[in-house]
Amino acid sequence: MLANLIINALGFYVVAYLVPGVKIADLQTLGIVAIVWGVLSVILKPLLIMLTLPVNILTLGLFTFVINAILIMIMAKIVHGFNVDNFSTALLAAVVLALLNVVLGKLR
Repeated sequence: MLANLIINALGFYVVAYLVPGVKIADLQTLGIVAIVWGVLSVILKPLLIMLTLPVNILTLGLFTFVINAILIMIMAKIVHGFNVDNFSTALLAAVVLALLNVVLGKLR
């Protein structure tokens, strides 16, 4: 669990660096973002995937990026110091975060 938290924190740090429009105020905010992302991924993401299962099947799983973008937008509303400009920025951040999780997950 701690390894996933660190991987998520590193992923969001790189996303904030690479994706224009995603801003994280400081390291404390980065830690909070990683924790909130973990909680949202465990509680809300499975529910959203089940609700959108037909669309997700039709898009061969690509709609999961949209779900992650929605979670990022929700997280931007919850966590002070974490800002995302708009939905397209959140969608790009979700794609970059997924790619980073694959790469960083291999390093674990």
